Amino acid sequence: MLAFGRLAVPLVMLFIGITLGHQTPEHETLIDPRNRYPANYTLPVQGFPGLQSNWHPRPDCGEQSYVGHGRLRGRRALITGGDSGMGRAIAIAFAREGADIAFNYLEVEESDARETVSFIRAAGQKAFTIPGDLRNESFCANLVHRAAASLGGLDIVVSHAGYAFEQAYIGNHSTESFEQTLRTNVYAPFFIARAAAPLLPPGSSLIFTASDVAVGGNARLVDYAATKAMLVSFTRSLALQLWPFGIRVNAVAPGGTLTNFLTTQGETTESINGAVSMTPGGRLAQPVEVAPAYVDLAEGINSYASGSVYGANGPTGGF
Repeated sequence: MLAFGRLAVPLVMLFIGITLGHQTPEHETLIDPRNRYPANYTLPVQGFPGLQSNWHPRPDCGEQSYVGHGRLRGRRALITGGDSGMGRAIAIAFAREGADIAFNYLEVEESDARETVSFIRAAGQKAFTIPGDLRNESFCANLVHRAAASLGGLDIVVSHAGYAFEQAYIGNHSTESFEQTLRTNVYAPFFIARAAAPLLPPGSSLIFTASDVAVGGNARLVDYAATKAMLVSFTRSLALQLWPFGIRVNAVAPGGTLTNFLTTQGETTESINGAVSMTPGGRLAQPVEVAPAYVDLAEGINSYASGSVYGANGPTGGF
């Protein structure tokens, strides 16, 4: 069952600085969101964490489709979970907007990470990889400091990596799975923010990945939904705390997106196609469609955007 939530709070619509599509000097070609991508999917059978190279066809992370405009020129970004899916799309978008990138992933995802590095460097930007397990407190602190040392400082931090596994009945929900969800989705963002805050100069941007289920809930992802609700509150509270330091704190709340996250939480080709057919949008988002929200929140021109949660879930709704 797909993690779509019925949202009951006002939508923050994101139409600032669209960076996708075929560009001409005169105008930007309009993109019809209804049929930009097909709505039939074939999911690979794979366990956690999964590899993007196992997908046929692969999700669109902007490898060929994202066009940058120098909106993050000279910026230095750390991204967790940057090897594939939305994390890769964010890395590609940031690089094509002019940022140097350090990103984290698990060692078993090395082949995906190498591909992401190639796209960052093809954009003319520096790429640094720092594999490791975000559930480890000392690693999270070390990750931030290594990224800052490699890049010569940090002014964008995207805490994106997450974990979920579907369970239909709480009586069967293992403590091990519950702890992995909390340590990945709650502890790690806290550890990373704590380590990063003293290093970030005024004008920096800290961005978390939340989810539409933070408000709408999901019967098969009760622990995951709870962790994302925590991230929403954490984002809004930390934005208040760090505003006196000139640091903006925001989050992006995607809905169903075509990434490894689907397969590792237990989705199959049959379940995903059945769920998508009943959604208002009629299809999943591609990672490249979500990445521009992160660019907008990272860009300095959005200097008064803090404490916000940007919805990225098609017509279903947002925050």
